[in-house]
Amino acid sequence: MSIKEKSMQVESTLARLESRKGELRQKWFSGKPFHYLFVDDFLPSELAEDLLACYPPPDNSWAKTTYVHQSNKHHVQSGFPEPIKEYFDLVAMPKFLKLVSEITGIDDLIADPKLFGGGLHQTFPDGFLDVHIDYNIHPETKLYRRLNLLVYLNKNWEREYEGYVELWDMESEKLLENIAPIFNRAVMFETNEISYHGHPVPLKCPPPMTRKSLAVYYYSKERDDQYRSAREHNTIYKQTSGLQGYVKTFCSSCRSFVERLRRESPGELCGHLMKKCYRKIKGLPPENK
Repeated sequence: MSIKEKSMQVESTLARLESRKGELRQKWFSGKPFHYLFVDDFLPSELAEDLLACYPPPDNSWAKTTYVHQSNKHHVQSGFPEPIKEYFDLVAMPKFLKLVSEITGIDDLIADPKLFGGGLHQTFPDGFLDVHIDYNIHPETKLYRRLNLLVYLNKNWEREYEGYVELWDMESEKLLENIAPIFNRAVMFETNEISYHGHPVPLKCPPPMTRKSLAVYYYSKERDDQYRSAREHNTIYKQTSGLQGYVKTFCSSCRSFVERLRRESPGELCGHLMKKCYRKIKGLPPENK
């Protein structure tokens, strides 16, 4: 793609969002008890098609996560094909950040050039991510985490494949939204102590199909809401699937334990478990690292 074509694609994306700014702002502020929105045809169709066409299959450069509360999820934060690199450059541009601020009312947003925790996320059949809130402070920059922007690239996604994004009001134990991760749909929500989200139902898509997304998180130096004084923490999970969910996480924890045994010494594993037990006994939140 020529420099002129790239420039036109950027301008087209920005103009598209600018034209929908009022609609998106209304959606954002109607979200309760935390602000969120989802929007279809988020990117120009040509750009979305380019991203899907070059979306890479996982190889050894991708990190695979199997923990108690997530399974069969792969992610990578660098080494992207050129169109994907350009997308991440686009959503970090000052013009784009200004638009997002105008939609959400959150000023002085900062993009993360290292895409810590973000980048490309790809979940395989039987994979899941339990409902949770995210780490609230970047472990390296110590900036406040404010927003998640997720764009999905899954064509022909059937209802029975599951993998829907669930947004929860945990105070009333109410499911707010159940959002299909369909092609060129964006989901954006604020990051705070009540913005619980996840896709806890194991994927049932047929192999080699996977659940593909691009994840970007935005930060700020200050925050002026009631969550400013929250203690720094890592991801905090909640169980929303009843007995079936507990069985699922038990099986996942067994797989995780076996995987850690293969890559860690008994001393390292014992130290990790003792640290987790200590924090649990003391009532401390998960360590942010």
